[in-house]
Amino acid sequence: MLKQTEGSRAVAEAVALCRPEVICAYPISPQTHIVEGLGELVKGGALSPCEFINVESEFAAMSVAIGASAAGARAYTATASQGLLFMAEAVYNASGLGLPIVMTVANRAIGAPINIWNDHSDSMSQRDCGWIQLFAETNQEALDLHIQAFRLAEELSMPVMVCMDGFILTHAYERVDIPEQAEVDAFLPPYEPRQVLDPAEPVSIGAMVGPEAFMEVRYLAHAKQLSALDVIPRIAAEFGQRFGRACGGLVCGYRTEDAETIVVALGSVLGTLKDTVDELRADGVKVGVLGIRSFRPFPLAAVRAALQGARRVVVLEKSFSVGLGGVVSSDVRLALSGLPLSSCTVVAGLGGRAITKGSLHRMLREASADALQPLTFMDLDWRIVNRQLEREAQMRRSGPIAENLLRDVGTVASKVH
Repeated sequence: MLKQTEGSRAVAEAVALCRPEVICAYPISPQTHIVEGLGELVKGGALSPCEFINVESEFAAMSVAIGASAAGARAYTATASQGLLFMAEAVYNASGLGLPIVMTVANRAIGAPINIWNDHSDSMSQRDCGWIQLFAETNQEALDLHIQAFRLAEELSMPVMVCMDGFILTHAYERVDIPEQAEVDAFLPPYEPRQVLDPAEPVSIGAMVGPEAFMEVRYLAHAKQLSALDVIPRIAAEFGQRFGRACGGLVCGYRTEDAETIVVALGSVLGTLKDTVDELRADGVKVGVLGIRSFRPFPLAAVRAALQGARRVVVLEKSFSVGLGGVVSSDVRLALSGLPLSSCTVVAGLGGRAITKGSLHRMLREASADALQPLTFMDLDWRIVNRQLEREAQMRRSGPIAENLLRDVGTVASKVH
């Protein structure tokens, strides 16, 4: 059914079609509309049987999801930014226990300073936690990936994050195709847990493991992630056959076949990149785009195969590893090991800064001319950066950085030193 709706509502309806039995909800922007939508569906009887649990924190939300999943219920929650960090201990527990929880992460910057706008800092901070991470480019993809996520999580008995850009997708109204309940039921079988807490057959889940077996436990978690590299494209292919549209998989290339320069990215910026590539192609610049759908497990072989014909690779990142550089770039470089390709990292869009076609045009033209620095911060205001560095060099009590920069750009009243 075609429907013009908000991204958050589309995800809520997709999750409801998957028949979760427990939904754990705690509000944090920009994911709140998702659980609000699910709450309405539960209260109105459209989603039943389902227990909608309002909890006191994000840590509690994941803890309740863990308990529900261990007891044999299909469990779902959603979060963003600081909320994901607050539940980090439980996030690791969920994957360590092998529980097939599905969680939406409405990607948002991490403070301090506080920032509610979009980048990928939150989910990237949990890249080693053992969850599968799938990234959506559009609201249709976000809807479709959630349906695939429940199937993937339960087939492998491991948790899955579906990451969608906060506000850019969650609050955008687009036309989406929402499947019928019977279609989803045919694709997603009833939940049959591999492990369950049952009073009739008591077992321990999450027992203490010492040095004699802990490494083996972690290796098996790694092996399960690697097995997902085969399962993700298989489920995506079946989804495409059943629902009549392609979605998911490990990577998605756009005009990469003869590209000399390929830019790698995740999430909603892919749409802007594709438009930019079309315009540059019209001017004779051979550029292409590779979208990464599965960030964890990282598809090394698929990325290598997609990029090996290019002369240069640019990784456009909406996250940043302070003291090193790009986060995704490290994985891409590993995939390209041994290939005669140059690679650059471009950090862009942090804290919601717009990534414009004009900036992408300039960046890709520089890259194509081999004039791009190994690490570039797109549209960084060097004027206020250098002013702050001078301020710190001149005085010990130079004041808080964020407030100084706001004064420099005129957002708050200036203060004379």
